[in-house]
Amino acid sequence: MIDDLDLGFDEAERGEKGRHRRSFRKRNGGSGGGRGKTFLALLMALVLLGAIGGGAFYGFDRIQSYFVTPDYDGAGSGEITVEIKNGALLADMAEALVAADVVKSQKAFIEAAEANSRSKNIQPGTYTLRKQMSGQNAVTAMLDLKNKIVNGLTIPEGRTSMNIYKLLSEKTKIPVKDFQAAAKDPEALGVPDWWFKRDDGKKVVKSIEGFLYPDTYEIPPKSTAQSILKLMVNRFLSVTGEMKFADTVQEKRKVSPYEALIVASLAQAEAGNADDLGKVARVAYNRAYGEFFCNCLEMDVTVNYYLESIGKPTKSSKQMTQSELDDPKNPYNRKLRGMIPTPINSPGKAALEGAMDPPPGKWVFFVAVDKQGHSEFAETPEQHERNKDKARAAGIID
Repeated sequence: MIDDLDLGFDEAERGEKGRHRRSFRKRNGGSGGGRGKTFLALLMALVLLGAIGGGAFYGFDRIQSYFVTPDYDGAGSGEITVEIKNGALLADMAEALVAADVVKSQKAFIEAAEANSRSKNIQPGTYTLRKQMSGQNAVTAMLDLKNKIVNGLTIPEGRTSMNIYKLLSEKTKIPVKDFQAAAKDPEALGVPDWWFKRDDGKKVVKSIEGFLYPDTYEIPPKSTAQSILKLMVNRFLSVTGEMKFADTVQEKRKVSPYEALIVASLAQAEAGNADDLGKVARVAYNRAYGEFFCNCLEMDVTVNYYLESIGKPTKSSKQMTQSELDDPKNPYNRKLRGMIPTPINSPGKAALEGAMDPPPGKWVFFVAVDKQGHSEFAETPEQHERNKDKARAAGIID
């Protein structure tokens, strides 16, 4: 406003002009520069009200979320696959569903699941679902087995890693060599380094053998050899952790968990009946660590493991030659003093329990005596001969 600039008028002139301006405003009922100030004040008020309103709205929205569950409406659209991992709780499932934009909030899914008594039947695995489903619809969809991608494979107890690779390859079409390559580094597959320690002074051979837990697995789509073996190792760690296998064998058996795992694999291979798993484990401990005449295992199953590992067919005890039974190049030689280098298969839970807590006994001999695979156990050669007579009478051995 040019009137307010100092153009060289003295104070009197400025005072006179000021009176004229005030007189003009009064006569015309206007405000002149006051109109600008009023507009500015109005604008500031609107901005302030907007800020307060926005903050209030944001605060209301946050408070409302505590009382109103954020949820999508309807059955959703499109298609997406979501993996629910083993051991997942409702909160874990909800987190996976939110990450895939299947449900709007974890709370929406959890509330819907808690309201549905059948939700406990939701299984781990991979599901085909829709995006932006209501929590209720997501729960219903996951209870419908037609939405579950079934790609199951059962790994039987007592299979060697070599045999397991073949089973996995047949199911997944992943080449056996990929599994062999992945298995070269057991620790990369999740086996903790403390498992590879021995208390018997022998050199540790790091092998995946024994850690591929026998169970039924859902193989997720686009799995790799490494991811599948990791899944099996993780299952082994979960089962043995729940059993407190490592702590128990160190405290009660006074051996390392790795040596006890070897014993479990021997029991799995040798016992013809589940009832005898613990007793066979006791025999293995007695032979390798006790006062058995050679402190050796003298089990033909270790010979067969070696034959399979070098690509030769396995044989029955009667078919084995003397050179195969006592091959000095075989690191699993049945006359090897003490415990063998690694497990020879993947033992199941019952075999692990047998090695963890075998029944007391000084047995060093056993022989199957019936067609159900039950064995008789003996402490002396004389007792063993009598048991062999029973086996012959039953037609089990010649």
